[in-house]
Amino acid sequence: MQGLFARGSPWEVPWFDRVLPNVHKLVEANAARTIFTRFIPADDPDTAGGTWKRYYSRWPEMTVDRVDKSRVDLVPELARYIPPARQFDKHTYSPWVSGQLHSALTKSGIDTLIVSGGETDVCVLTTILGAVDHGYRVIVVTDAVCSSSDDAHDAIQLFFSQRLSQQVETAETAEILEATLRN
Repeated sequence: MQGLFARGSPWEVPWFDRVLPNVHKLVEANAARTIFTRFIPADDPDTAGGTWKRYYSRWPEMTVDRVDKSRVDLVPELARYIPPARQFDKHTYSPWVSGQLHSALTKSGIDTLIVSGGETDVCVLTTILGAVDHGYRVIVVTDAVCSSSDDAHDAIQLFFSQRLSQQVETAETAEILEATLRN
C-alpha cells in the first residue's frame, strides 16, 4: 500500500483507493501486530539483475534514482502507524527472500498471518505462497486486496478457495474485525 501503486503512478492499481479503507481498519484495530512489507525498486535498470533489468528498462521512471522518493513510502494513512507497526523492505515480490520476515515472526511466536494489500496476483500471491511453505496459517482478507487486473485478481481468489483451500482461508474485513474484538 505504497505511493508506487496509488493514483497517478505508472504502476497505479485501480482498486487501491477502494481497498485502502479496509486495510486501514485492519491496521487501526491492531497496529502493534501489523507488519508492512515495502517494495523497493532497483536503483536503475543497469543495476537490476536478471529479468529485473528488462522490467526496469520498461519502467525506468520507477527506479529509485528517478522516482519521487515519497512514492516508495507507504501511503500516509498507513505510515502513521509505524511504530508500533513494523516494516520490512524487499527488492523482489516476495517478502521471504531475505529471511528477515520469517525470523521476526518466529521470534514473536506468530503462527497466523492475515494478509491484505496489493497486488493480489503478484506481491500478495508470493507472500501467501511463502507463508504456506513456512507453515503459517494464512487468512486472505478478500475485500482488502487489490490488483491492476480484474481477471488475474478473480483467478487468484478462485485459486485460494479451490486449489489452496487446505492452507489458505478467506474472510472479509468485517469478519476479521469481529473475530479480533472477540479475542
